[in-house]
Formats: sequence, structure tokens, C-alpha cells
Amino acid sequence: MAIVLDGSGLTIEKLVKIARDGEKVELHPGAVQRINECRAMLEKKIEAREIMYGVNTGIGEFSEVVLDDTQIEQFQRYLIYNHSAGIGDPAPIEYVRGAMASRVNVLAHGNSGVRLEIPQTRVAMLNKGVTPFVCQKGSVGACGDLAPMSQIALLLLGEGQAYYKGELLDGKEALDRAGIPVPGLKARDGLGAINGSNLLTAMSAIFLYDAYRWLRQAQIAAAMSLEALKANMKPYTPKLHEVRGFAGAVKCARAISKMIEGGDLAEGKVKCKVQDAYSMRSTPQVIGAALDALDYARSQVEIELNGVGDNPVFFPDENLHLSGANFQGSPVSLPMDMAGAAVTMVSVISERRMNRLNNPALSVGLPPFLTRGAGMFSGMMLSQYTADMQIVEQRILSMPASIQSIPAAADQEDFVSMGMNTAIKNFQILDNAYGILGIELMAAAQALDFRDYKFGKGTTKAKEVIRKYVDFLDIDRPLYPDHTRMKELVKSCEILHEVEEAIGPLE
Repeated sequence: MAIVLDGSGLTIEKLVKIARDGEKVELHPGAVQRINECRAMLEKKIEAREIMYGVNTGIGEFSEVVLDDTQIEQFQRYLIYNHSAGIGDPAPIEYVRGAMASRVNVLAHGNSGVRLEIPQTRVAMLNKGVTPFVCQKGSVGACGDLAPMSQIALLLLGEGQAYYKGELLDGKEALDRAGIPVPGLKARDGLGAINGSNLLTAMSAIFLYDAYRWLRQAQIAAAMSLEALKANMKPYTPKLHEVRGFAGAVKCARAISKMIEGGDLAEGKVKCKVQDAYSMRSTPQVIGAALDALDYARSQVEIELNGVGDNPVFFPDENLHLSGANFQGSPVSLPMDMAGAAVTMVSVISERRMNRLNNPALSVGLPPFLTRGAGMFSGMMLSQYTADMQIVEQRILSMPASIQSIPAAADQEDFVSMGMNTAIKNFQILDNAYGILGIELMAAAQALDFRDYKFGKGTTKAKEVIRKYVDFLDIDRPLYPDHTRMKELVKSCEILHEVEEAIGPLE
């Protein structure tokens, strides 16, 4: 069933279905009416020669330059040409589809003044699989994602390039093959097609969708390591966290407790210390803080997905237009910087548990570096090196981009969000996080194979899945294939799906 875009109700899950899974979309009839009413108002204002930014004026530093009647339409074409100024490798197709859907949802409010053909063409492109070629880099996240959104808008002129059925084609040929007419650009259409932070917001939505699933697997890895390390599980009693009041910590404590249910550790049959190290007993507070950070970031991203991110903004009921800065990406880039740092933080505590599994002074009787032949064999010693290198990269990438403004456009745009940098680096942080967590899961499975007591149902199921891909490390072998397989396993979420099927949702 198609997802209806009406300016509201677009969640990160719905956006991922459109962007990644190819779900069809529709423009709500109410949105069609609003768009037409707003366009009619705009055309009356043009006829009355009312001065409107980006309609009959230049933009940025040229906003005081008033265009004559012969220039208004051509200006929109040159605007798209000039702003198609990105560089480098193409953005993944799912990012571009997400940006297109996000922009349609903005236009569905009927506050942008574009012709109906503009969002309708985007809807047709989404439904028929025509995806513009867009350079990943070039946006500073203010005045919208102008460079990448302009490359998308080139298709509205029958220009640029686009992917269609696995081929990269000239834009006009891609549209012709899909049977989509070229709408062209008239007054306001060009700026209305590009003036929002839609690519960085779509990327942030996709990142959050994946990061939530990664965090649930971080809880699985933590439970496995805790069982292997004979942890004192009293710190995971939900009421301990309820009395403090942080929702994420409560959720995490419940999830990890659920993982070990039915095992000897949970039933008090395994002797444990009175109090464990922080990496063992403060996991609910750490993962919980990350969950809360992602929840806040989600709220901001979904506001942006469903808001009017544009300039100027038109109000047909009041015959009013207002020029401001609703394209500014800071409301998304700031919480998304925090979301990336949250993933790094959870990766750090994951590595600390993996260290305890390896270190004979800390592992409660496990063999050094999880090998029977210590000295002759090094076991998982070097796995920690690989995790550590990735964490350092995460830490470098966790420097906020939202404070890195460099003025542009002759200081007319003297503060920009740099939200695209946030969006790009967050995926790099998450890519490392898959590898780090995969190494903890591999080490935890290895450690559990050295224990002779019964494990929780969730832990047992997780280890079963891991053993389908990585064998017990009996004697040393090259580990890079195992590390890479574990990274891909985490990314696939197979462990998560199998565990949740066995014990229920970890939420």
C-alpha cells in the first residue's frame, strides 16, 4: 500500500520504506488543493509586481536585485545550473530517494508556491525508480542542501543524470524511458524545489533507523559478555533505574535481563562478585543514555520531515509571504552530532567489555586472550587492536560539525549548519560501530564456549547464530575473514531478528 504524503505523519520508518525498500508514494488530495491555492496566490502577486525573494529577485547577496518579466522564468533555470555545484562520489540511491520524498512532503503543505507539476514529477520518479545522480559533497546545510537538491532538480529541466533500472543515463532519457514528462521550471519552481535541508534530514532519518537496530544488538553483546564474565546482575534490576527516572536506562536493563532469563547466572547458580567494574554494571546507564539521545534526535528529525523547510513561505489564507531562514539545518545537525557521539560512546564500553574477556587478570578464570594455547597461540589479542583503531576513528569523527560554520555568499550567509558533514560522518561512525560490536560478539561467543553452565535463552540463541558464520577459535588462524563476517552479520541484523523471535522484542 502506498505511503500518502500530506505534510504530516512521515516517520523515519516510513521514509526508510520509501528510500530503501522502494515503497510507492501518493500525494494526498488535500495537498493537491493546497498547492494549487498557494500557486494561484503567487501568480496574482507576480502580476501585481510585488517584490518576493527568489521569485522576482536574485538570491543570497543578490537578493536586492529585482528581475524584470523576461528574466523571472529564466532565472529559475540558471539558479539550478549555478547551484549544481557539488563534488565527488555519488550519494547512495537511498539517500537521494529519501531527500525526494522529504521534499515532496514539504511541498504538500501548500506553503511553497510551486506548481503542482513539481511534486507530482517527484512522486512519479519515486514510483518508477528514476533516481538523480547527486554528488555526496557540496552542501553546508543552510539555504537548504542547495548543491545536491539542485542536481535532483536538473531532472525537472530534463537535464542532469539519473539511474533507471540499473543504468546511469542522461536525465531526459531516464525520464523518457519511464514515461515521465519534463515539467520545466517557471517562476519560483526552481528555488521551491531546492530550498530545504532535505538530503541531510533524509540521511539522518536513515542513520537513526539503523542506529536503533545497532543499539539493540549492543544490548545482546553486553548480555553475552556479562554471562561469560559471571557478572553480578543486581545492577540490572529495573526498579533501580526506575527510581532514577531515565527511560533509556530502564529499557536497557529490562532488555539485558530478558536476554539472560532461564540461565544459571540469572537464577543465582553462578558465584559472582559483590560489585563489578563500571563496564559491567553501568551498561544500562550508558546504552540508556544513547537510547535517550537517539529518541531526542528522532523527534527533531521527524519535526523537520513534516515541517515547512523553505524560503520564502507563503500563507494563502492571509495573502501573505514571509522570508526567513526555515532552511537552516541546525535543528537537525545539533541533535544528530549528539547521536553520532552516542554511538561512539556505546562502542567504547563495548571494547572495554571485550578487553575484560581477553585479559586473564579481569576475566574471572577465562584463558588468556580466549585461547587454550596461550604463548604458542595469541587467540583474540589482535582483535582488540582492530577494535581500538576503529574507536579512535570514531572519536575523531565525533567532533561536532554543527559548530564548524564558515561564512559564505559574501557574508550574507554568515552562519551555516554544516549538517551535511554531520550526516556523512555519522554513517562512518556507524560503519565502525558494526565492526567493533562484531568483535565483542565474537569474543563473547568464544568465552561462552569455555564456560560449563547454562546460559539465558537469548544469549544461547545469539551464540547459535554467530557459530553459523564464525567457528570456535581452537588454534590460531587469520582473523580478518572472521572480523569482516561478524561486521556484516551485525549490519544484517540477523542476530537481532533471531533473538527477538526467540524471546520477544528487546525494547
